[in-house]
Amino acid sequence: MPPVSELMMFALALAAAGVVAGVLAGLFGIGGGAILVPVFYQVFGLLGIDDAVRMHLSVGTSLAIIVPTSVRSFLSHYRRGVVDIDLLRNWIVAVPLGAILASVIAAHVGSETLRLIFAVIALALAFRMIFNRASWHIGTDLPKNPIKWLVGVGIGILSGLMGIGGGVLNNTFMTLHNRPIHQAVATSAGVGVLISIPGLFGYVWAGWRAPGLPPLSTGFINWIAVALIIPITLLVAPLGVRLAHAMGRRQLEAGFGIFMLLIAARFFYSLLG
Repeated sequence: MPPVSELMMFALALAAAGVVAGVLAGLFGIGGGAILVPVFYQVFGLLGIDDAVRMHLSVGTSLAIIVPTSVRSFLSHYRRGVVDIDLLRNWIVAVPLGAILASVIAAHVGSETLRLIFAVIALALAFRMIFNRASWHIGTDLPKNPIKWLVGVGIGILSGLMGIGGGVLNNTFMTLHNRPIHQAVATSAGVGVLISIPGLFGYVWAGWRAPGLPPLSTGFINWIAVALIIPITLLVAPLGVRLAHAMGRRQLEAGFGIFMLLIAARFFYSLLG
């Protein structure tokens, strides 16, 4: 067991990540998982968690934290009347199905595979955030079914494997099809709800009685981390919503993209060991 001083430093690091994750939940319509997963991976490693379950635990715990964060962010955006409810209704089965499929995949792959998936998607998202232009469009409106429905399944799968709320993926999908960025951000919060709730239960099942889990874990969910970070993210998520409706986003997107580049590099490096 690490000394109390080290545990306090870990707790402070998690608390700081919770502040950033909560603001990002409102600002980008994401649940903050892109921040939390790499932080959890580092902290769980310092705590001596078995490498075989370390990445799975990071992803599952992130999804559990995203549940209340996404719900609060969605309600805040919904009250402003900018959520695309029709899209969420269309995805009410597709996105949760994708999240459940992600947990099934996670139950059958190793830590290296999950890290590689996270790194590759993080790299793609980084380039999208850094080089994105508001003028880029591939359509004048969202595609019809079954393409739209399949996109929802795909967002659910990729997000569930990364432990994220799907905000960046949905933002990209909607803005490339000529939807306003504020509508995309608001709708993404709802997508986060559709991903995180089934994802939570899926990762509980996927890690049920797995060896090497830390105390107070149910499957691949560690409730100590959940209890520490959820209050912080709930407190600061509305701040991110206010920022999203009050300021320009280009520099923030570029900064977030650079962060994702660093995270991708970190996970690629870990695969070399």
